[in-house]
Amino acid sequence: MNPLERIRLEKAAADCGFERTAILNQDGVLELRSAQFPEIVCLSSQGAVGYRLVASLPALLDNPGGGSVLVSGVEQLYAVLQHASAVARNLPNRIADQFRAKTKGLPTSTEAERLVLQRVGQDLFRIALLDFWRGRCCVTGLAVPSLLRASHIKPWAKCESDNERLDVFNGLLLAPHIDALFDGGWVSFSDQGGLLVSKELSSASRHQLGVVTEWSIKGLTPSHSMHLMYHREQVFRNG
Repeated sequence: MNPLERIRLEKAAADCGFERTAILNQDGVLELRSAQFPEIVCLSSQGAVGYRLVASLPALLDNPGGGSVLVSGVEQLYAVLQHASAVARNLPNRIADQFRAKTKGLPTSTEAERLVLQRVGQDLFRIALLDFWRGRCCVTGLAVPSLLRASHIKPWAKCESDNERLDVFNGLLLAPHIDALFDGGWVSFSDQGGLLVSKELSSASRHQLGVVTEWSIKGLTPSHSMHLMYHREQVFRNG
């Protein structure tokens, strides 16, 4: 790895959330780190082929085949690094740990006090989903954060713990009309992100709401599957 290429890769890493100075190990591999999470991504040049990334936690790379991916260019490298850092920042229990730290010692004896705690949790959950989905509706791509809704897949009231309520993989970032349809069980999604529409929603209503078969979610991980199964079985109006 020549000095110019190293500078270019270090900039890509810093731009994507790996803000600590990268370490070049004895094998010529850059070890990328962040102060926000302990996981490491190793990045190496493969010449004309592209770049290889290996993660200390395979889930960061969203690769069912394991913790290593090969990308062909800088644009794809940025996308993979951005996804890896977002996943690392929002792994299960990390948002819940932030919630517990923020609310430690706060009173919970009255309904008003409990609502304050709930608002803290919902705000943290929203921030995590905006981060994970890069500020875009995961179905339409709408990129107006103030319009987007942090939608629980398994409803907040049905979750059994703070860890489950604040699990970023138990959430979707949705445009308002899709949030309403999803929350009401009028639509759901397969584990692969394919749209499911309730038979109770008439063709005329689908047209009026702008529901199209092309709607799908890209970027789902295996960690979403358990929550989506609950939604399909318990929330979706499957008739």
